[in-house]
Amino acid sequence: MERLNTIVGHVCAAVDDSQSHEPGSNSVTITDNRTGKTINVPITDGTIPATSLNKLNLVSYDPGYFNTSPAYSAITFIDGDQGILSYRGYPIEVLAERSNFLEVAYLLLFGELPTKIQFQDWREKVMQHTYLHPNLTQIMQNFRYDAHPMGMFISSIAAMGTFYPESNPALQGQGVFNNEKTRNKQIVRLIGKVATIAACSYRHRVGRPFNEPDSTLGYTENFLYMLDRLQESAYRPNPRLARALDIMFILHADHELNCSTAAMRHIGSSLTDPYTALAGAAAALYGPLHGGANEAVIRMLEEIGTVDKIPEFIEGVKNKTRKLMGFGHRVYKSYDPRAKIIRSIAYEVFSIMGDEPLIDVAVELERQARADDYFVSRNLYPNVDFFSGLIYRSMGFPTDMFPVLFAIPRTVGWLAHWMEQLSDKDAKIARPKQVYIGSPTREYIPLEKRANEIGPEVSIHSSRLTQRRAVALV
Repeated sequence: MERLNTIVGHVCAAVDDSQSHEPGSNSVTITDNRTGKTINVPITDGTIPATSLNKLNLVSYDPGYFNTSPAYSAITFIDGDQGILSYRGYPIEVLAERSNFLEVAYLLLFGELPTKIQFQDWREKVMQHTYLHPNLTQIMQNFRYDAHPMGMFISSIAAMGTFYPESNPALQGQGVFNNEKTRNKQIVRLIGKVATIAACSYRHRVGRPFNEPDSTLGYTENFLYMLDRLQESAYRPNPRLARALDIMFILHADHELNCSTAAMRHIGSSLTDPYTALAGAAAALYGPLHGGANEAVIRMLEEIGTVDKIPEFIEGVKNKTRKLMGFGHRVYKSYDPRAKIIRSIAYEVFSIMGDEPLIDVAVELERQARADDYFVSRNLYPNVDFFSGLIYRSMGFPTDMFPVLFAIPRTVGWLAHWMEQLSDKDAKIARPKQVYIGSPTREYIPLEKRANEIGPEVSIHSSRLTQRRAVALV
């Protein structure tokens, strides 16, 4: 690390801020102070090609990709400072109020809002693909009774790819998705079937038989139908709950190059099939720092318990003995625009399902945190996870279903980025650079000549147990 800091510290970048239109004015000049060598790097859309540093025998070090862009994208725009989120140029607030999830899915995937005829055709195609092959449902029924729904979801998506060999580049050749019809067929299959797989995961989780989908219903209405129908012949979900969930799905459909979407692009860059890539993206979403964040919020609110304990909790956060979950965001430096919308949805859901005891704790925690300069100065505002878990909990979902509920709509965003990457002529297989800090070339010592003592650099796993075995062998 010291070596790396030294290298970075010796690089001086001077940006040409002049308004001149002379050649080279839209560029950055970098001087290596070790050698005096200077290079002029062109600026395009606020970016410079990272490979330019090769001329100085340097690589950029950026763990977490805080300031590294692997792609140009026209799908989602985020202005974190202003709290702006838009899909294909449409503000998220407008889409949440006036659109529906399947229409937004079409927009994200194909770039424009559909006409009435296009939407009817799109909806029909997606809903026709909600049915699962009986062999796939049999696989899902063979999971343990206590299998985590997200583990079932990921495994089932990967398994589903084996049912469609015509979509496997390993079998059909790497150009199989140059065919628009083949590509779009996988898209409607995945969007249609992920909701059914999620519903089956839930039903397995609660010990109930799977329900067949009803393709005459809307997307989220059908999902709720598959979750909750028992033996009722004419069961219909509450339309207000279906609309609330539809808005939640819109808000979660895409969010630029987050961890799971970057994983989708990374895996997809090898030209594997979309089922395998999507299973990998869902696996990234599984983590508590990503799709499991709203579950962490619920556990935090349960830990606080009552409003009167909030001041003590806040002091614990300031003293770094407690963690404030659901506040702050890697991108947003102001209020997450999705959180504002979800806050209103929460009260709509509570009016149907009954009061959620933790909402009073959540609202008061938000009020006190937003009035405290400690949090305001650090741009710690509620994000989308702060209220979403309360909504799902109120609707009766167990906490281990939360990441699955995230994965259903995010499937659309993952596929939109997969399609965009396929059409990008500059796309390459992802292969990040590493900065090697290991041992230099060493001489191999034969086993019989090595000292018996365990050296200081040996893994902690080669400790007492290894020594005990060595003594027993002697």
